[in-house]
Amino acid sequence: MAADHEDRSHPDAAVGAVTAVAARARRRGGEAGRLRLRLFSVILLVAAQCGLAAALSWGLAHYVLDRPSPIFAPSAAVGTIVAALGQRARRTAELMLGVGLGLVVSDLLVRFLGFGLWQIGLVVGLAIAVALLATGHSGALVAQAGSTAVLIATFSQFERGLEWARIVDAGVGGVIALVVVALLLPINPMRVLERATAPVTSALRTQLQEVGHALAERDRDRAMRALDQLSATDPDLQRMDEALGGAEEVTVIAPARWQRRLDVEHYRNGIPHVHRVSLEARELARWAVTTLEYDEPVPEELPAAVQKIAEAVHLLRREARAGQPFNRTYQAVSDGARLAGRAYRQGSKPFSDAMVIQLRTMASDLLRATGCPPETANRIVREASTV
Repeated sequence: MAADHEDRSHPDAAVGAVTAVAARARRRGGEAGRLRLRLFSVILLVAAQCGLAAALSWGLAHYVLDRPSPIFAPSAAVGTIVAALGQRARRTAELMLGVGLGLVVSDLLVRFLGFGLWQIGLVVGLAIAVALLATGHSGALVAQAGSTAVLIATFSQFERGLEWARIVDAGVGGVIALVVVALLLPINPMRVLERATAPVTSALRTQLQEVGHALAERDRDRAMRALDQLSATDPDLQRMDEALGGAEEVTVIAPARWQRRLDVEHYRNGIPHVHRVSLEARELARWAVTTLEYDEPVPEELPAAVQKIAEAVHLLRREARAGQPFNRTYQAVSDGARLAGRAYRQGSKPFSDAMVIQLRTMASDLLRATGCPPETANRIVREASTV
C-alpha cells in the first residue's frame, strides 16, 4: 500500500512542478509585456531619433561634403543613438577614437607588411588587441578600431582615400546623432525616470505585501515566492540606473531640458537608497522564509510593520512623481518603525529580531531617499521604534 501511495504521489508532484513552472513563465511573460508597454513612447522616440539622424547624416555627408556613398555616416549616427542611455556623448568620442586608432594601426602595418591573407588577419588582430589594451573592455571604440582595420586592410589596395572617408563619416554620424538627441528630439527625462522606477517600486510594494501576508498566515511557500520575485528585479534595477544616466545626460546637453536638472538631481540622490531597500527587502524575505521553516513564533505587529513599509515604498514614488512633500511617506515609515519596535519588545526569537533590524534599516533608507539627512533619518526611526 505504501508503495502504491508513493507511485501515485510522483505524478502529482510532477504535475505540480510543471504547473508552477508554467505559472512562473506566464508571470514573467506578462511582466515583460507590461514593461514594453510602459516603454512604448520611449521606444517610438528612439526609433524616430534613429531615422532622423540617419537621414540627416547621410544628406550632410552626400550633399554638403560631396561623399558619393557615405554608408558609414548613418551607421555611426544610429550606433550612437542606440547606445545605452547616458552614454551617447561617450559613444561619439569612442567612435572617433576607435576610427583613429584603427586607421593608425592598420595603415602602418599595411605599409610595412603589404597586402595578403595573413596580413589581413594580423592587422585586424593587432588593432583589436591595441584597442582592448587601451580601454580594458569591449565597446564602440574596440568595434570601430576592428571594423576600420578590416576596411583598410582589405580595400586600401583598390580604393584610395578610405582613411579620410572613414573619419568624415564617423564624425558626421556622431555629431548629427548628438544634435538630434540634444536639440531636435530630446527625451523627457522625468518621463523616462518615472517609467523606469515604476517596475522597481511596484515589485517592492507587491512582494513586501506578500511577505507580510506570508508571516501573518505562516505560509512558508508564499514567502519563498516573494523572495524569488524580489531576486528577479535586477534587470529592472539596471534599467533604472540606465534611465538615470540618460536623464542626467539630456539635462546637460539639451537646452530644452535644463530646467529639469534639479528634479533629476533629486532622483540621483534617491535611487541609490532604493537600491539598498531592494537588497534589504530580499534579506527580509529570506529571514521570513527561515522563520517559517523553523516554525518560530511571529509577533503580531511584525506582519503589520512589513505592510506599512510596503505602503511607504508606494507613497515614496507617488509623492516624488507629483512633486509633493513626502508627508505621507514619512508617516508610513514612522508607523512601520513603531510597529517593528513593538514586535522587538515582545522578546521574539533571533530570526524575527533579524527581520526587525531589516525593517528599521529599510525605514531609514526610505527616509534618506526623500532627501532626509542620514542623522535625521536614523533619529526618526529610532524615536518611532521606542513608542
